[in-house]
Amino acid sequence: MILIFGGTTEGRLAVDVCEKAGNTYYYSTKGSMQDVAMHNGVRLTGVMTAADMKSFCKEHDVRCIVDAAHPFAEALHKAIADAGQPVVRLQRSFGPRIEGVTYCSDYSDAVERMSQTNIHCLLALSGANTISRLSGYWQHHRTLFRILNRAESIETALRSQFPTGNLIFYNDDCRLPSIEDEKALMQSVGCDAIITKESGASGGYDAKVQAALQLGLQVYVIEAPQPHPDAIVVTGRHGLRRAIEHLVPHFFPLHTGFTTGACATAATKAACLSLMYDEVPEEVAFTLPDDEVMTIPVAIEGKGVASVVKDSSDDPDVTKGCRITSTVRWNDCDEIRFLQGEGVGTVTLPGLGIEVGEPAINPTPRSMMRRELRSLTPRGVDVTISVAGGETLAKHTFNPKVGVVGGISIIGTSGIVSPLSHEAFVQSIRREMEVAKAIGCREIALVSGKRSEDYLLSKREVRCIHYGNAIGEALLAAHQLSIPEVTVGIMLGKAVKLAEGHLDTHSHRVTMNRDFLKSIAPDCSELIDRITLARELWQFMPPDFFDTIRHLCYQHCRTVYPDGKLTIELICDDKL
Repeated sequence: MILIFGGTTEGRLAVDVCEKAGNTYYYSTKGSMQDVAMHNGVRLTGVMTAADMKSFCKEHDVRCIVDAAHPFAEALHKAIADAGQPVVRLQRSFGPRIEGVTYCSDYSDAVERMSQTNIHCLLALSGANTISRLSGYWQHHRTLFRILNRAESIETALRSQFPTGNLIFYNDDCRLPSIEDEKALMQSVGCDAIITKESGASGGYDAKVQAALQLGLQVYVIEAPQPHPDAIVVTGRHGLRRAIEHLVPHFFPLHTGFTTGACATAATKAACLSLMYDEVPEEVAFTLPDDEVMTIPVAIEGKGVASVVKDSSDDPDVTKGCRITSTVRWNDCDEIRFLQGEGVGTVTLPGLGIEVGEPAINPTPRSMMRRELRSLTPRGVDVTISVAGGETLAKHTFNPKVGVVGGISIIGTSGIVSPLSHEAFVQSIRREMEVAKAIGCREIALVSGKRSEDYLLSKREVRCIHYGNAIGEALLAAHQLSIPEVTVGIMLGKAVKLAEGHLDTHSHRVTMNRDFLKSIAPDCSELIDRITLARELWQFMPPDFFDTIRHLCYQHCRTVYPDGKLTIELICDDKL
């Protein structure tokens, strides 16, 4: 079992991650105001002491506590640390220090600093629970406090004997104020300084600080308390899931892993660090394309050389367990160049988004490595990626058919390998649909991966569920659960397989059929013979060809999803 302490945006994220397991978990909040839809979770309300937690964990066989509470819920964080269970702290991202802001280690430090400054009117945006902690300042200086218009917050102010005439209330529309909203408030009250907490983006922190700085006000910020040193600190859904997989191995049916691109990125960062410093940690942090920070073990092989063993967990990938090595050397051209090492293939045909003759390191991994290198140095860097046994591994992939010769490709659009064991994966799709239905979603979007999800979300807000290659089984589940509206987001490579009638598009089972494509567009037979990948069809096929593909996809999807509204979104790479 898992026990989550939430009541925050991070709490919702933790629920979303744990729902995918299909197993029971507990979600605890101080009050009952947060509305969280759960299918597998059990809601708990009320304050729990460390002793309460110990007793609850023993009674319900809890093996892990997820601390997703507010960063400044210090009493709760301490109780969790004292409960005697492994703790995963789901930490907000606070961003870099902002120039012009005075950072204070705690409230006493803030009171001392502000008392030494000539402030005529302070606007406190730190919440009702900080009124008593800042009493050493407001008892002697004009201070306005903005708080929630709730009985609990007002009672807190009254208990602290704060003058009620100096209270300002948030609007009742439950919307976080924008920068312009904050500026308007600050101008209307005539303050010349503000104080707030380093509460992260979900607390409206940036809007408060930026508004004050744009008006030329003094800004004081209480630094977020540091997590307990024994907690496993994660910053997003992937890190949270991997931490739970480690601490409670059987909670998720299958475990996630890292892509070759993520492994190459971590190895490259470690190799560059070894060029710059004498000591490099055994784990390095790196950033995924969605800005979540992850850590991975690395091995330093020499000055400027580091490696990572690829952990694909339960995904049946031929590269699982292989060693990916990065060699970093300075160059004189002030650029980052990618060179081919042993076991990495060479691109010989167009259509992959990489120049012919270049090493088969895909655009997203290149972007991830550039980001990490530029965070360390502005110098020119040559990066050579190699994979032990890569040439042999490549024979068990489709690389030769797409024009990559001599080794494997360094790939990955998200940095994370999701486990795709068929039976468990189909069960996870159904569980996600059950959750969507339970929380009242009338429409779901079935997407093949991150790129199609990003495209659909750029158009509108919709609940996205990944089908991998199991289009037919995902649609069948939607039919069985009576989901009234389904949008299928599909890239052209899978679409041409689906259009031919293959409701499972896995490359191990079905490949692009040129004869089928010629039957749709006989006038383009010669051009079809020249292509390596289906996405090359976007370059020369007429619009009615894609209309036909979309129509055929629709017809085959209707065989397993006969009722409800069905939309097929054929997504072009150029739209991404």
